[in-house]
Amino acid sequence: MIAKMTPQEIILALGLPDGCRVDQRVPKKLLLENGAPTAADKRLINENIKEIHWVAALKPNTIGVLNYCDDLREYLEIAVLTVMLRTTEAKLTNAVRLSELVHRAVPYPLFLLMFTEQRLTLSVAHKRWAQNDAAKVVLDGGVVLASLPDDVPSADTFNAFTQSLSLTSQPQTTLFSLYQGWGNSVHALLAAKLTGIFKTARSPEEATARHKALQEYQRLELQLSRLRVLANKEKQLARQVEFNLALKRAQVQLALVRRQL
Repeated sequence: MIAKMTPQEIILALGLPDGCRVDQRVPKKLLLENGAPTAADKRLINENIKEIHWVAALKPNTIGVLNYCDDLREYLEIAVLTVMLRTTEAKLTNAVRLSELVHRAVPYPLFLLMFTEQRLTLSVAHKRWAQNDAAKVVLDGGVVLASLPDDVPSADTFNAFTQSLSLTSQPQTTLFSLYQGWGNSVHALLAAKLTGIFKTARSPEEATARHKALQEYQRLELQLSRLRVLANKEKQLARQVEFNLALKRAQVQLALVRRQL
């Protein structure tokens, strides 16, 4: 088992130049005003978030990487944020929702680190202009999240992952390509949890294929869980046989998808 990890370890691994450091505390009320669409979300933020810290702003003039603009999005800056959660361990489902709320609240793409004493979650999420309102920015494709140390199978994997996060290891064409590179590193970590081998994608096509394979793997895992519950509840022998056959087919599909990672 890998020891617990700190945000400082990950931030150090990024190799950020001093010129992009911000090191400012962000008032929680800004998140409540911009990232909490429901009363339940406001309660989730108030009960679980202790402190928000703006670590760095990655811009063309601070890291020497060009901004990016096309018909879908404009990346003028990447923000690095840490969010300290309350010492009482937040449930993983809450951590996922909290990550989404923070990503939604900030108009820039985020490299987001949320942490408690027991767990650190790292997440990225692409953004685009809203189709019905070009003045608004929405998530594009959902949040890509890894939980550390839960999603790290070995010390070698962790070392390879942190090395891949370094700015010098990421694409330098535009801020979009840089941010996509970080997303690919997180996908590589999630794949390594299943395969035991950490390897970064060699091309955009390979990265896209891995992302789709991870989504399919998660879908099949949910299907397997549902089938097991139904099989355990079923009393009729014929139906039990049907469920067992369905389980075997899903397990074969799962093994095939794992090979694509």
